[in-house]
Amino acid sequence: MKIMSESSYNKHPLKRLYGYSTDHRKEIYIAFIYSILNKILDLAPPVLIGAAIDVVDRREKSIIASLGFPNIRDQFIVLGILTLLIWGLESLFQYLYSIVWRNLAQSIEHRMRMDAYRHMQNLELEFFEDRKTGGLMSILNDDVNQLERFLDTGANDIIQVTTTVIIIGYLFFVLSPTTAWMAILPMPFILLFSFKFQSFLAPKYTEVREKVGMLNGQLSNNLSGIATIKSYTTEEFEAQRIYDLSKNYQISNRNAIKYSSAFSPLVRMIIVIGFTAMLIFAGIEAIDGKIEVGAYGVMLFLTQRLLWPLTRLGETFDQYQRAMASTTRILNLLDTPQQITSGNSLLELQNIKGEFIFNNVSFSYKNRLPVFTEFNLTINHGDTIAIVGATGAGKSTLIKLLLRFYDPDDGAILFDGISIRNFNLQQYRSTIGFVSQDTFLIDGSVRENIAYGRPNDELKDIIKAATIAEAHEFISLLPDGYDTLVGERGQKLSGGQRQRISIARAVLKNPPVLIFDEATSDVDNETEAAIQRSLDRIIVGRTTIIIAHRLSTIRNADQIYLLNNGQIIEQGTHDELLQQKGQYNKLWRVQTGERN
Repeated sequence: MKIMSESSYNKHPLKRLYGYSTDHRKEIYIAFIYSILNKILDLAPPVLIGAAIDVVDRREKSIIASLGFPNIRDQFIVLGILTLLIWGLESLFQYLYSIVWRNLAQSIEHRMRMDAYRHMQNLELEFFEDRKTGGLMSILNDDVNQLERFLDTGANDIIQVTTTVIIIGYLFFVLSPTTAWMAILPMPFILLFSFKFQSFLAPKYTEVREKVGMLNGQLSNNLSGIATIKSYTTEEFEAQRIYDLSKNYQISNRNAIKYSSAFSPLVRMIIVIGFTAMLIFAGIEAIDGKIEVGAYGVMLFLTQRLLWPLTRLGETFDQYQRAMASTTRILNLLDTPQQITSGNSLLELQNIKGEFIFNNVSFSYKNRLPVFTEFNLTINHGDTIAIVGATGAGKSTLIKLLLRFYDPDDGAILFDGISIRNFNLQQYRSTIGFVSQDTFLIDGSVRENIAYGRPNDELKDIIKAATIAEAHEFISLLPDGYDTLVGERGQKLSGGQRQRISIARAVLKNPPVLIFDEATSDVDNETEAAIQRSLDRIIVGRTTIIIAHRLSTIRNADQIYLLNNGQIIEQGTHDELLQQKGQYNKLWRVQTGERN
């Protein structure tokens, strides 16, 4: 993948696309050659017709006769052979350019989508929190497909129109230099008009792509929240929101279509001036004997062949502008710099202790007040520590920093005495088993979800991990056991079942560090008890960090830290904190129903 410099944002999208397509230059050049050869041969039939008229008119003095075929019948046989040869080669090159352009379009589409997706995956969490999922989906699907459609047909159309203008212009000057300028004169005006027109259309199609991105974003949001929409009976309200966004998209498209549709009629009127001049003045020259009748016929036919491609130029430019608007969005995504970069140091996995030190860490989200200011915390090897506190205290942010979803504004986070910025990012994260409150399950089987990230593990190991997570029993009761499909985001399972599968996944990973972020916040008491039993088994010998609202799940933690406004205000074991009769004690009494 080639990521361009910041200055590339100011380049024309076609130049940026060409710079991106370095690995496909050979196919591009071959496709260019096939398109040009096809068009040259496609322009030959009018010349053959002119030659046939010349044979009828001049007989033994025709151009074909001058090639060594004085007999008129032989001349027509030669013309017939040339016709078959030219049409055959024209058809062959049409077949070849179609294959090369279409395969090139598919190759670039596939590569661009994968490059954009891989690059997007490597971007920091903040990038996703600032953007709508549907908008990103629009880039990866709609915009990439729009570019593919242009490469499939539009690029060839532009090449062939250019070839047509050059070849016909040359032939006109060869056949009749005195009248050729009449047909060629409109060409500069058409080209100038075309460039001005397409630059006028460019912002309109950029607006179209932005509007469709907004529409896709809202659709994605609504589909993911369909249960909430139904429960609050807001179907009509959401339908109206989609209607408004879809209408805005329609209006933007109509605006672009209104102007792009005017292109062909205007070009046609410019071309007809040149055609009419050629018809009259070249005809007079043919009558006066200044040019041959056959040459006059060729010029009329070629002028007509020039007319139709140029009238389609509007449709081609329309497709071109849509593709360039999409290209800009795709390449802007590819050019988005990564804020979280991987280090070069590799961990010695067999010597990992699992000790963390937050050393004077300060951090704030963009355009928000600081979450941490000179925050310090030491998590010893093999300890189980719990982080508790009110919403907004900084608990989840602490985990995001530890996982390097974000980097501190100041200070450092050390892992076994070394800054986590120095480590290879993927290897560092592979040492951590993360169980989130928002459980992510892929649309596959139970087995695939437990073995997520370790697809080659044997079933016996998967069952062992599920047993430790107290998930084996309910999995065995599912229709197809471990091969049961869980549905998109695990919607066929209960919240507790999804959570236990997530824990089984972490167990199978067997990392030296475990992090549980509100792992029991949305489950019933029985499931909480099951999860607690599994936690007691899997934390042995590991550094474990637990974020919890339910204090009952962290009673056995080695150390409990109570956060408030990004600062530790209380710490100790469960019993020690109760004896302090501070904020933790109050939270415990509220959750257990005790009265002061």
